[in-house]
Amino acid sequence: MAAGKGPRVLIVGAGGHGLVVADILLAMASAQGGPPPVGFVDHDPALRGPGPAGLSVLGTMEDLDRIAHDAIVVALGDNRTRMKVFNALAQAGERFALAVHPAARLGFGAVLGPGCMVCAGAIINPEAEIAADCILNTGCTVDHHNRVGPHAHVAPGANLGGGVRVGQGALVGIGAAVAPGVEIGDWAVVGAGSAVIRDVPENTVVAGVPARGIHG
Repeated sequence: MAAGKGPRVLIVGAGGHGLVVADILLAMASAQGGPPPVGFVDHDPALRGPGPAGLSVLGTMEDLDRIAHDAIVVALGDNRTRMKVFNALAQAGERFALAVHPAARLGFGAVLGPGCMVCAGAIINPEAEIAADCILNTGCTVDHHNRVGPHAHVAPGANLGGGVRVGQGALVGIGAAVAPGVEIGDWAVVGAGSAVIRDVPENTVVAGVPARGIHG
């Protein structure tokens, strides 16, 4: 990597989520003067060639060794799939880039783990800690002293009050609101538009106003 030029970032996944990551990385390159993303790799060999955002699909993950890059962003929307790929790449010694849109805001003391994606309009307030490989999607708010576990996804327009805990792999759906101090367990799902006022156990799906468990 050339000094002052920034890392050459390769995007894993050429679907819709990959397009959003490419947009973020292109915006970062424009704002910071760094290089544009290298391109994509995808599990589907039929996608090879021209890809989203004017970038190319350069091959599959099996081709990583021959594609020049410094770091990777795993651009897969499904939390479990993203975790599996992220962990496999970490074991292979890959480095992970942050994709943080210039129109996002990080407060003082906020920490982002490797491989996180932060979309335009997202706000991460002071002393929030976001673990590796998380998605903080368009216009979401993560308030002070939140703790968001690895591989979680805070969806567009979702709002987390102060001191919220979001477990590993959890999904907080579009437009959901989580009251201060609430804990969302590992791999739990909060439905779109829900209002969460009490803790959500791990592996539980909740929805509604106020949010209640969904069975069946």
